[in-house]
Amino acid sequence: MSKIFIVEDDMPLYGELKSRLEEWDHAVTGVSDFGNVVHDFIQSEPDLVIIDITLPKYDGFYWCRRIRDISSVPIIFLSSRDHPSDMVMSMQMGSDDYIQKPFNFEVLVAKVQALLRRAYQYRQQEVDVVGFRDAVFDFKKLTVSREGTVLDLTKNESFILSILVGSRNQVVSRETLIEQLWDDAKFISDNTLTVNINRIRKKLEEMGLEDAIITKTGLGYMLKE
Repeated sequence: MSKIFIVEDDMPLYGELKSRLEEWDHAVTGVSDFGNVVHDFIQSEPDLVIIDITLPKYDGFYWCRRIRDISSVPIIFLSSRDHPSDMVMSMQMGSDDYIQKPFNFEVLVAKVQALLRRAYQYRQQEVDVVGFRDAVFDFKKLTVSREGTVLDLTKNESFILSILVGSRNQVVSRETLIEQLWDDAKFISDNTLTVNINRIRKKLEEMGLEDAIITKTGLGYMLKE
C-alpha cells in the first residue's frame, strides 16, 4: 500500500481524490495546517505528493521547494491556472508532473500509478551507481557528483539519466523515453520531457560536463561518453 499526501484546500475535491485513490488501495492523508505543510508532510511519510498551486498563506510552489529541500518524493502539481509558465515553474521547483484542472480522475490515477512504479519498483532493477567520464551518477541517492561537488536529481531526472547512461553513445528516441517514463504517451506532454532534459543538461553543465547530452534533431538524445 502506497501512502499519498494531498495538499489541497478545496475540501470536496480533496474528498473525491481521497476516495478515488483509496479505491486503488492507496492510503491518503491531507493537511491539518496550511501554514505548516512541511510538518504534516514529515508526519505522513508519503510515497507521493499531490499539491495544488493556489493555497492559503503560501502557494504550492513554495511548499514544493520546501519539500524538495528534505525529500526526493515524487510530486504532482494540480492547477486551475492555464499559464504555460506555471508548468515550467513547477518543473523548475522539482515536480514530476503537472495536471490542469478540471481533469479526468482516471488519467490522474494512471499518472500516480506510473510515478509510483517508476520511483520504487523500477529502481530495484537498476544499477545504483554508474561512472561517467570523471563523474558519478548515484541513482539510489539521486545525485550526480564530480570533484567533490554534489547536485541532487529529482526522480524524473534520475530515471531519464539512467535510461540515457544505459544506452550511452547511442541515440534514445523521445518516444522511447516517454513510453518508459509514463508507460503511455497519451498521458504526458512532449514539453514536459523537454523541460526535464533541459534541467538535467543544466545540472551536468554546472558539474563541468558540457555537451554530455547531445540532441539529435528529429531522433532523440544521446549521452556522449
